[in-house]
Amino acid sequence: MFKLNALARIRPLIVGAAGLLVAVGAQAQSVLKIGEVNSYKAQPAFLEPYKKGMQLAVDEVNAAGGVMGRKVELITRDDNANPGDAVRAAEELLSRERVDVLTGSFLSHIGLALTDFAKQKKVFFLAGEPLTDKIVWDNGNRYTFRLRTSTYMQVAMLMPDVTAMKKKRWAIVYPNYEYGQSAAASFKKLLKAAQPDVEFVAEQAPPLGKVDAGSVVQALADAKPDAIFNVLFGADLAKFVREGNTRGLFKGMEVASLLTGEPEYLDPLKDEAPDGWVVTGYPWYAIKTPEHEAFRSAYEAKFKEYPRLGSVVGYSSIKSIIEGVKKAGSTDTEKIITAFRGLNVVTPFGPIVFRPEDHQSTMGAYVGRTKNEGGKGVMVNSRYMDGAKFLPSADEVKKMRPAD
Repeated sequence: MFKLNALARIRPLIVGAAGLLVAVGAQAQSVLKIGEVNSYKAQPAFLEPYKKGMQLAVDEVNAAGGVMGRKVELITRDDNANPGDAVRAAEELLSRERVDVLTGSFLSHIGLALTDFAKQKKVFFLAGEPLTDKIVWDNGNRYTFRLRTSTYMQVAMLMPDVTAMKKKRWAIVYPNYEYGQSAAASFKKLLKAAQPDVEFVAEQAPPLGKVDAGSVVQALADAKPDAIFNVLFGADLAKFVREGNTRGLFKGMEVASLLTGEPEYLDPLKDEAPDGWVVTGYPWYAIKTPEHEAFRSAYEAKFKEYPRLGSVVGYSSIKSIIEGVKKAGSTDTEKIITAFRGLNVVTPFGPIVFRPEDHQSTMGAYVGRTKNEGGKGVMVNSRYMDGAKFLPSADEVKKMRPAD
């Protein structure tokens, strides 16, 4: 009798606990978790707008009812600009937060670390910003896709303007890590192919964030180049421009420069902004397409400021993941991979496609010239370069990319 009474008393507790577990499980299933890893403290100029862009996309999706009836939750982690910390953060997002997919990274060497992590853990990873070509070519794998226009693509977009300069003696300056090395290698390869008699008379590769601008500018000046290819960005770019202006390096000098037209890096130069550099960038004030005007309007209404390129990349990263999950009809990794191969996404820059052969998106970039207008740098004569036109063929990709 005692055992029967005890069992009667315990049974409601067991049933209640089971019901609670079912409810918790259902609640967990009602949320699509996106785990994101990035160098927020180290690169705030780009990544603060990037985070706002991601949040705008999440809010829009949730306001429209979520995806497959599930609300979207964005969980971010800082990687301290360190590959080891990035991998640990990604591991924590998977094991503790139980995220469905991973995205993020800004610095190229960290993007490569997360690319390898995705392969080892068999988890979907969308690299939003890192520009090294290795992410989709040399080190590419079935679990990793990349949104942003790569170094090779951006250098190729500059080539028509660069070759039109008809300059023979070039100097190169770049930050000495994966992104800078990749950009410099692409520049030398593409320019040599287009202009066989070109000479590279100086090459300066200061550590990221530690440029000794005086010695770099002097070394370039001593080499007496006809033109300069610059890959520095952020604080390094500001120091380089200031010292170059002071020493007269840029007077009468043609300069081609990756990223310098992005407001994250052009705006802080203020009245020191150079005139006439050929750059890739983001002239947000001059883009009148319906997709961009809708994005800009929503962004400015929410954050009371104009968008930066980081805003576009963050927004487009989340939109891409949402479209991939919708197409897959699932958060299963293999189904998302299948969905992303050939996935079409509408971004503020217009429609893009994630190519099946290398998982690179066809997002393009704007190319133009810098101009100092009343003490503020802007991009003029800008034009959008469709990324699809600056990518190698499927046969070329097969020679560069490991088999999945």
